Amino acid sequence: MGDISNDIKSSFKTNKVKALINIKYTANWLSSKENEFFKPYGISPQQYNILRILRGAKGKIKVQIVKDRMIERAPNATRLMDKLCDKELIERERCEHDRRVVYVKITNQGLELLSAIDKHDKLSFLEKLSEEEANVLSGLLDKIR
Repeated sequence: MGDISNDIKSSFKTNKVKALINIKYTANWLSSKENEFFKPYGISPQQYNILRILRGAKGKIKVQIVKDRMIERAPNATRLMDKLCDKELIERERCEHDRRVVYVKITNQGLELLSAIDKHDKLSFLEKLSEEEANVLSGLLDKIR
């Protein structure tokens, strides 16, 4: 089993400092694993999140709602959606009554991509955790926030 002290060759003044560094280190590690996983599909983890949100919406929704539901509050969400439009994975539509409002929806091609991704185990890097441990970890992270 890994130990953050060994991984980064450092010691810590307190266990709370060690926990904070471990959370940051692990978050970066997880981000790297996600990027590796999504690379063959030609999308980023943030774009995957947008596609998931749109699949769950089951129809067109406002761009602002997508931004509000994103796991990572990406200031570049509009640019991420532009790239998904270019790949024909989502479609944009302006509101007839208010030109400032833009709706987006997932295309059939986007749904097919998600279906292909769903067939692979995106969480294989979490296989060392039992369901109970994952629940405890999630509770601890919620407690921090």
